[in-house]
Amino acid sequence: MSVVTQSRPARTAGGRASQARPRRRVSAGRVGRVLALLLLAVMVLFPVYYTVVGSVMGPGDIASSPPSLIPHVLTFDNYRGVFHAIPLGRQYFNSTLVAVTITVAQVVCAVLSAYAFVFLAMPFRRAFFALFMLTLMVPWEAIIIPNYLFMAEHQLRNNYLALMLPFLAGGFGTFLLRQSFRSFPVELRDAATLDGAGHARFLLQILLPLSRPALASVAIFVFLSAWNQFFWPLLVTDSPKMQTLQIGLSSLNDAEQANPGLILAGVTMALIPTALLVALGQRFLVRGLTAGAVR
Repeated sequence: MSVVTQSRPARTAGGRASQARPRRRVSAGRVGRVLALLLLAVMVLFPVYYTVVGSVMGPGDIASSPPSLIPHVLTFDNYRGVFHAIPLGRQYFNSTLVAVTITVAQVVCAVLSAYAFVFLAMPFRRAFFALFMLTLMVPWEAIIIPNYLFMAEHQLRNNYLALMLPFLAGGFGTFLLRQSFRSFPVELRDAATLDGAGHARFLLQILLPLSRPALASVAIFVFLSAWNQFFWPLLVTDSPKMQTLQIGLSSLNDAEQANPGLILAGVTMALIPTALLVALGQRFLVRGLTAGAVR
């Protein structure tokens, strides 16, 4: 004779029955994916970690074999040495000024051109947009010599204009913002028109506030590209006071005064703005790059 027992639901302190939640089974495939992602994260973050940690190591820790991953003695002599080796403050200012100016100019140009391609009725609109896209297909190496000859002919070398002028407009921002503007609800545009809003009011008060993720994505992408430029600033500047931070860091690798600690300290300082920008704008990057993907 078998007795079938039914398990009663457990009761909470208030007297209400609570049902036990089913436990999720952890599959081997899920564990493998997590371990693979952790391994990739370690591979990506390890150079950043060693750069920051190595910047506060002494010469003995950096030159040890096998290399030390944890500093035995913290020292900030490398940071003080960078300021004595190169005009770091001036070069930091040059990089910031150039990157911010290029970012603002490209965002303004991208906003105006993308608005024209989406909301203005004009002939040959698709043809003009195709010309914008063709600028993305022209390799930089094909136009660097004409740009340099132009700067040299007009005596713009060792000048802020030489560092910024070729990059004040670009096609990528126009493409990304056009895709974002095309997903804008037509009803809001018609309502703004009926309310008497002109192009300027609609753009500044309605469209741009609702397009902040796309604007942030364009700004972050342009800033990182401008901040990390190396070959063009090296070509158009030869004065240390007009060079950017990337050129100054490369000079630390001189054979006569090569010091890994100084190089790591300089690279760490160059990483600070980009790391903060990506960390603070990560959510805007994801939302901005997917804007306009689904209409």
